Order: sequence, then C-alpha cells, then structure tokens
Amino acid sequence: MSGHSIERNDPDVPIFVIAVAAELAGMHPQTLRGYDRLGLVVPRRAKGRGRGRRYSMRDIFRLRRIQQLSQDEGVNLEGIKRILSLESEMEQMRRQLVQLTRIMNDLQADPHSTRVFTAAAAGEVHIGRHRPPTRRELTR
Repeated sequence: MSGHSIERNDPDVPIFVIAVAAELAGMHPQTLRGYDRLGLVVPRRAKGRGRGRRYSMRDIFRLRRIQQLSQDEGVNLEGIKRILSLESEMEQMRRQLVQLTRIMNDLQADPHSTRVFTAAAAGEVHIGRHRPPTRRELTR
C-alpha cells in the first residue's frame, strides 16, 4: 500500500467501483450514472487514465435513500433533490447545535471568566477568552 492508510470506518472513503456500488444499492449502474449527471450522487473520480467513478459508503447510503424516496414514497427526482438538500442542511444545523451547546456548557461551568464568541455568516463559531478587567487595570 502507498504511504496512506485508509480508515476502515470512514464513510467518505471512495472505494467502490460503479458495478459494486450499484450492487450494494440494488440499482443498475446506468441509474448511478444518471444520478451523477443530475447531481444527486456525485462520486469521486479515480486517479489515472480511466478516471472511473469511486463511491463511498456515504454515497451508497444516499443511493438507498433515493431509492426509498422514489419507490416507497413516490417522490420524483426533483423532489428527491430538494429533500436531500434539506436533509443535508438540517444535519449541518444539528452539528452547529452540538457545538453551540458545548460552548454554552463551558460558559456555564466557568463562573470566573466570560467567553466571547462570534459566528460567521457560514456558521463557523470563533471563540475568544475574555476576563473582566481587574480594579488596577480600571484605575490606570
């Protein structure tokens, strides 16, 4: 193996060729190609001459979700695209909520200092430590 180690539990590692991904998702490879063209599931490309598609486990889960929405729920591809977009947005908000909850717990646990944090437009939280000025600093 080249100097890189692949984390076996990482759902984002692109390891499956299209035939295997299609088999795992219970779909035809041509369906996966169509989803790629539509932007529903865009796999990474292999390096080298062939540059074939490489799917991750996260891609497989997404393919299964598309199949569920299409077959079980009767949602068309445009509806599926919107649902997946909203689900992704909601997952990002959940991660931000966990981060902000952690920050608030830290603030509540430390009564001797205050922390100032700001959030960027994209949602990143920046933490800065601020302590109240001492009397000596106030009288200078």
